[in-house]
Amino acid sequence: MEVLYKYINGCVAGLVALFTPLVPLVWCVVGFIGFDFVTGVMASRVEARRAGQAWYLESREAWRTVEKLGFTVAALCMAYTIDVLVLDFLALNLTKLFAGFVCGVEMWSFIENACRISDAPLLRHIRRVVRQRIKEEVKRK
Repeated sequence: MEVLYKYINGCVAGLVALFTPLVPLVWCVVGFIGFDFVTGVMASRVEARRAGQAWYLESREAWRTVEKLGFTVAALCMAYTIDVLVLDFLALNLTKLFAGFVCGVEMWSFIENACRISDAPLLRHIRRVVRQRIKEEVKRK
């Protein structure tokens, strides 16, 4: 039994050592997803107040965020495995590309939430400019 315990501890320590370089990217993604969740809750509350309705936090929305976070971290680990173990000779930086994509999507969601919370013209203008730039980039390719 003690041998099995040492073997399992060794495997866990090996996995932790393998994925240790991912820690900053994981925290970055966690921060973006968490910030988007908080602003989404705020936006939902503001919209309910404007409509004169009762507001409450739905646990299914919170669990959806937890699931999204779990899948994102798992995908980061997979991308890192491809980068480091499978295609290490190409230097694709898939992990950083994926983390950047996730953070970009969460930032866009934050901008949408900010527009829902505040009717500030600056936020609507930023949203319109970003949407127009994305359309132009898609047309080019």
